Order: sequence, then C-alpha cells, then structure tokens
Amino acid sequence: MDFMVPGATGAPNDSAATTGKFRGSRRAFLTTAAATVSTAALAGTAHAASRPDSGTLPDYAPIPTSAFGPSLNELGYHVGRVKGNLYWVTDAVYQAMFLTTRTGVVLVDAPPSIGHNLLRAIEEVTRANGRPSKVTHLIYSHYHADHIEAARIFGNKVERIAHVETDRMLCAARDTNRPRPTTTFRDRYTLKVGGERLELAHHGPNHTPDNIFVYAPDYQTLCVVDVVAPGWVPFRNLELSQEVSNWIKANEQVMRYPWTALVGGHAGRLGIRADAELQMDYLDDLATHARATIEDFDVTPYFEKYGPSGNAYAAVKHYMDDAARQVAEPVIAKYTGKLAAVDVFTTDNAFSMLQSLQTYNGLSFGGSGIRP
Repeated sequence: MDFMVPGATGAPNDSAATTGKFRGSRRAFLTTAAATVSTAALAGTAHAASRPDSGTLPDYAPIPTSAFGPSLNELGYHVGRVKGNLYWVTDAVYQAMFLTTRTGVVLVDAPPSIGHNLLRAIEEVTRANGRPSKVTHLIYSHYHADHIEAARIFGNKVERIAHVETDRMLCAARDTNRPRPTTTFRDRYTLKVGGERLELAHHGPNHTPDNIFVYAPDYQTLCVVDVVAPGWVPFRNLELSQEVSNWIKANEQVMRYPWTALVGGHAGRLGIRADAELQMDYLDDLATHARATIEDFDVTPYFEKYGPSGNAYAAVKHYMDDAARQVAEPVIAKYTGKLAAVDVFTTDNAFSMLQSLQTYNGLSFGGSGIRP
C-alpha cells in the first residue's frame, strides 16, 4: 500500500504490497481491542462487576484525520517502505523500524503488541526485494517492555545492541522476553552491516536514562521512541518521563538531526518535521502558562482548609490539581483539532510541567527563595 505522510508533498512513499486491508486503521484496531478487553473482563465475575457503564464515561473531541495512519491488513499490521532499504511496521499503536541489508535484517525494537507480525512483515518485504529475511541485529531503543518484549522470538544468535544503561536495567529485570544486549555503547555507536549504516547516539537521559537516537543517514530517517508521537499530544505526564527537563531537551535534539521521516515508536503513521515543530510549540505554551500559574496562583485557601488538621498532602494535592487544570485550559483550547487527544492528557502533562519547573528550575508557588 502506498503511504503519503499527512502534510507531505510529492509522490507517495513506496511500500511492500499489503493485501486484505483492514479498513478504519486505528479506529478499527481500537474498536477490536475494546471488544477483546470486554470479553476478557466478562470472563471473571469479580472483574465484570467492576466494569463501568460505557454511558458514564466522558466524551472527548474528535480525533483529527491527520493523526491516523494507513490501513492495517487482515493480520493487524501495516508494513511500508520509508526509503530505499529502510522499512517500518505498525499495528496503529506501536511502531518498529527495520533495515534490509545484503547479509540480513537490522531491526529496531520488538514491540510485543506487534509480536510475530514483525516476522511476517520482514518476510513480506524481503520476499519482494530479494534480500535475506533473517534478523541478524536487534537494536533496543530503551529497556521498557512495551517496546522490546518480543525480542525473544528472534533467538539467541541475534546480535542485540543497546546502551550500557539498558543492559543494567535488563540485568535487574531478569526478563527472559528481554534478553540482555550482547553489544553495548555509552555515547555513540555506528553499525555497518551488509552495505548499510545506522548511527546510534545517547544524548543523555530523557524518557528513560537509556533512551537512544537511531539515525539512518542514507535515508534521512530518525527513530527515537517515546519523545514525539506524530499527530498526537504527548502521552500522560509528558510520556511518563523520568526526567521531564531532559525529555524536553530531547525534543530539541530531535530537531538538530537532518531527518525527513521520523519513527516515533507510537501512533499509526510516520512523522514529518511539522509534527515535531507542533509538539515544541505545545510544550512552549504549556511551560509559559505553567510559569504564569506558579507566579499568580494563591494556595492560601487550600491550607486554610487542610492546615488545621495537619494534612499537608491534601492541601498540596488539591492546589496542584487545580493549578494543572488552570494551565491546561488555554492549551487545550488552542490545540484542539491540531493534536489528537489534547483534551485527554494535557492536564496530566501540565501537572508534570509544573513539577518540573519547581524541582528543576527552582520555581515555587508563592515565590522562590530561601526562608529568611
């Protein structure tokens, strides 16, 4: 199936042939997933009893059509050519990237939600381009299970490449589905295989301490996971990032690479530079409103309510929750229709931004400085 990135110009990207298209793409996928979850929940009485009535769940703004990617096939995946010998595969929620070489395949990440469809996608592509289908190298973007837990299906002979921190995390995890890397690096690593090349770099901790950038210079394609989800607002609490300030810096680092296509690890389509620029604008607005809120927000009523009982936690919880809502409101209004699900996670993202500005930048409600 030919794939045109929304907003891009020129001819569609080449792709491997896809049959039995799964119409509706992410919509259909999520509908199917919801039905599966409902069936599983009904299997146990205790779980079924706790299920909410769907009619009581909140409604959200429609998802912009620009956020959706190509249709999935009957097996629930789409595989397409990014450029040349570089391909990507998605189940409309997760993504992986692979490079076909003269001697085998280099795979970047192995999401369990795609699972054995990774093998099917690779076989489909290599059967068409005449290159070997065996995965000889597997690169871990970072240690999180949702991106690499299908690693075991590629066997023990594959060379697994990751950051040294990934090795430390996986050593502690002892997860047989995520075998430890066989090759590690600290700052930079260039992988040359079968006439192809990938440049791996660690620019410091961001989403996780070990999250790396994988760049294919010959194809102007960057793979960096859990930083930019093309077309979508950042996931809850700014991608659940352990170091928000450094995660924001990672967004800036993304823009320093001369890429034209982005594999972000999530969402149903490839990214273009306009996606990363839009997210930077979103983060700038979030930070601006967070700074203004920290400066002006009056926490007095919260301590008047909870102070006499000594429940400082309650005071902080409620003023932070209300402050986050205040930060989020104008941002949601501005980006509705531009970023998918902006009304779902922006309040959570505002909370993380407020926390980061306090802990990293030294700002505080009621004024900064050391008590005299």
